[in-house]
Amino acid sequence: MAFTGGLVLSFLSAIAINWSYSTQHDAVAAMPELSLRRPGEGVRSLLRNRAWLISFGVEGVGWLLYIAALRLAPLSLVQGVGASGIAALAIFSAHGHPGRLPRRQQAAVVAGVVGLLLLALSLVNTTQADREPDPYAVAIWLGVLVAACLVLAGARVRIARAPALGLAAGLAFAAGDILSKLGVFGGLWLVAFVPLVVVYALGTGLLQQAFQIGGALTTAGLATLATNAVPIVSGFVLFDERVPGGWRGVLQMLGFAALIGSAVLLARRQRN
Repeated sequence: MAFTGGLVLSFLSAIAINWSYSTQHDAVAAMPELSLRRPGEGVRSLLRNRAWLISFGVEGVGWLLYIAALRLAPLSLVQGVGASGIAALAIFSAHGHPGRLPRRQQAAVVAGVVGLLLLALSLVNTTQADREPDPYAVAIWLGVLVAACLVLAGARVRIARAPALGLAAGLAFAAGDILSKLGVFGGLWLVAFVPLVVVYALGTGLLQQAFQIGGALTTAGLATLATNAVPIVSGFVLFDERVPGGWRGVLQMLGFAALIGSAVLLARRQRN
């Protein structure tokens, strides 16, 4: 029962967070340009906007639901339920009419949902050890995620700027989600909540910048995909969750292929 409750909480968390992304996009798109080089000015602009404040509060509620879910279910399955997030984002960003989205974005949404659901199905009835990880492995894994985030945010990469920022934000949020899982182990792992604040703040800042130059589905969609997919992999790499064999392994490979396809579709430059 507790396990099922964790998955329900994860679903509610995904809905809350992706509604907040859509609302934040609409609020930030109308603001003066934000920059991480002037954080004080940007924070003041955000805090003065009532719609953004409400949406950020809802995002906070979604995060608390996520923490509660992590106490009841393994990381990979909690993130797998996050498949609902990108579908919800499509509905919210299209104001309840996802059929109005461009075909490329519709295909990206379908591929993303299918990919995450296949990953979740590949883990059903598998043994999830969910043990405390090795601290050195955690440090290396998180260091790679943060480094990749900064490269995408600051370097000239071969994808459009808005998708690059959205993906960078997703990697920062993924690092935060992994730190959240570490924190719920308690004891010395509670120190994980300190860097968690830093990476979540970084991800939030990058996503607000992405919102100003790109659509909600492209930017937050890539962020959602990364935020869900990377922690699923982390469950295997860090928390000793077992990679399934047989048909479940096939489902998992197909799931990751669908996620990659979804990300490619969202990151492609639109033709004028």
